[in-house]
Amino acid sequence: MKKLNIVLLFVGLASFSFGQKIVKVKGDVKALKGQSTFNIQYDYSDMGVGKYKEEAKYIEDGVAERNKKEAGKGEVFKEGWFGARERVYQPKFETLFNKGGEKTGFSGSSDNATAKYTLIVKTTFTEPGFNIGVAKKAASINVEYIFVETGTENVVAKLTQAGIPGAQAMGYDFDVSTRISESYAKSGKMLAAYLAKAWK
Repeated sequence: MKKLNIVLLFVGLASFSFGQKIVKVKGDVKALKGQSTFNIQYDYSDMGVGKYKEEAKYIEDGVAERNKKEAGKGEVFKEGWFGARERVYQPKFETLFNKGGEKTGFSGSSDNATAKYTLIVKTTFTEPGFNIGVAKKAASINVEYIFVETGTENVVAKLTQAGIPGAQAMGYDFDVSTRISESYAKSGKMLAAYLAKAWK
């Protein structure tokens, strides 16, 4: 049984590694070489969540389920779900993206209208995961990285990345925003590494 668990662990790690690969869809990030700063925008429209194809339905059911158990809990859940984006996810992405870009000399921030290019981080799917102590499932996100000329819809490059896992190594990720924030941290770190490698 112990050997089986070890095998399953390695298979799981291999699956995560494969799923996290950044794939070029359109254009070439080499055209962005030499840019020191990027405007960063975030797009959560048309996003699936867990077993739900539409986020709106996930929120609707989540609010109803929690309010059924205790009045007002549903609204707290909804506010927390949307509020975590600007409070946690986006800062996590930018912190790791900027840290990864230090050696190469690039960084990015929200609402940086003076930058020549804008990076749109579009989340197309979110797996919230869970951690109830005796059992857990890591969160994950699928994203598109779309680089456009700021103020236009002219796409310079488009990349995709699926299955970016989010979980804390010590296992204290009981809160959904904590789990998902780690996915955005990995996303920023890996995108920065991809750009640095492409610009060598």
